[in-house]
Amino acid sequence: MNYEHMEFKDVLKYLGDRVGIDTGSIKITKKNTKYDKLYKAYNLSLKYYQNNLNSSFGKLAKDYLLKRKIDEKIIKEFEIGLSLDKRDDLTKLLQAKEYDLVTLNRIGLSSDDHDVYSNRIMFPLYDTNGRVVGFSGRIYKDKDQSKYVNTKETDIFKKGELLYHYHIAREECRKSSSVIVMEGFMDVIRASTIGIKNTVALMGTALTNEQINLLKRLSNNIILCLDGDDPGQNATLKIGNILLEQGIETKVIKLPNPDDPDTYILNNGKERFTGLIDSAINFSDYKFQRLKENVDFRSDEETANYINEVLKETAKIEDPIRVEVVLKRLAKEFNIGYNTLEMRINSYIKEKPKKEKEFIPQKKTTRKDKYTKAYEQIIYFMLNNDWVITQVEKERIIFPTEVMRELCSEISYYYKKYGNINIADFYTYIQDRENILILLNNILADSYMEKTTKDELFLYFSVTREYCEKQEIKRLTNLMKKEMDPIEQAKIVEKIRKLRLGDN
Repeated sequence: MNYEHMEFKDVLKYLGDRVGIDTGSIKITKKNTKYDKLYKAYNLSLKYYQNNLNSSFGKLAKDYLLKRKIDEKIIKEFEIGLSLDKRDDLTKLLQAKEYDLVTLNRIGLSSDDHDVYSNRIMFPLYDTNGRVVGFSGRIYKDKDQSKYVNTKETDIFKKGELLYHYHIAREECRKSSSVIVMEGFMDVIRASTIGIKNTVALMGTALTNEQINLLKRLSNNIILCLDGDDPGQNATLKIGNILLEQGIETKVIKLPNPDDPDTYILNNGKERFTGLIDSAINFSDYKFQRLKENVDFRSDEETANYINEVLKETAKIEDPIRVEVVLKRLAKEFNIGYNTLEMRINSYIKEKPKKEKEFIPQKKTTRKDKYTKAYEQIIYFMLNNDWVITQVEKERIIFPTEVMRELCSEISYYYKKYGNINIADFYTYIQDRENILILLNNILADSYMEKTTKDELFLYFSVTREYCEKQEIKRLTNLMKKEMDPIEQAKIVEKIRKLRLGDN
């Protein structure tokens, strides 16, 4: 359940199918709750709205949806309906089902003695289990009214605790190993029309602790695709910073102003949008791009301010290898000494304030240095890219600890025996190896990249070789201190010199 991000009943069926056991006859007892009657009221309302749209009263609304390229298949998939001009039809229907007005007012379906929604296209809003808990009603005739009217917060509908489309996206995110976060439900619906279903919507631009937990259950690889206008891009910065503080690997799709995903897909089509997904950039790179906007690089002062701001943001990056890449890029682009940049960023790292409050309770862990990160990233690459296993063996990469060497040996053995690596199956395979299981858990819990190119892989290889050279220099230095023969000391000094020059 935890690894595959699946509910109990889904895991039961999945495992049953794998071993040839029919789990269909197994009854999972459903606990009754005090809110069952409220869920039923919303379910009845959903059926009422759907029936309206499919009746003669719904012709104009359905024509409107078809013009917006929301076809019958999407209408059915997202259970879209229609509220009528008749102001008390739903209220009377629910009263006939023994719902009193006080309850209907409290749960947001009625206001006094009439329906909350009138003459609007109705989009149901779901909780994480796929139960309807609210509605968003959209105008399609009268331009003088609010474009959308949403259900007020109730005992079963708390916007900050939900993500739209979560119950559908859960399986899709598992398949794609990523989740795309959008602002509104129409963005999610539009993406679905072109076959992109690993999407959720925040129903606004705020991000709560509960939603962070939900996102982490979906995937560690989060792609932000908010609106292209200034408010949307400001929200991207705000949300990205929150996720960065949680150590979550985040990428960004930057849409042109003023597009949202809905309008962009309508105007540009599937191929262009999937191209944006494939070329999504790291959140830190997105921030650097935003910082670069409106900077006059002919001005020494503005250039210096820009570089300082980039260094401040880089100081927040946990991966020391990425930090090094940024510093080298800055040094080359602005012809500044690497050591100067390194000294400045170290001062910013020291100035970083301690977090007063964590969004999500986490176990305290020591910060990993760039060498540990590099070795663990290589192991993660091995688990997700079969060709990396062969490359690691070919390059004779030496891992620094016995437990790392054991884990890599097991990965190689498993790959040679079964022909590919499935992480879930490999996880089961080493269940009785507590020492390497702990290491694997730590690696899987971190936000490492899954895919790589040969050039990227060799960058990590170079870091591991640097570590080996440092360890060898350390060993030789200790040996020299113990050596009494001046000639032997000179030989050791020469070896150290060659190592430092890379002449080995």
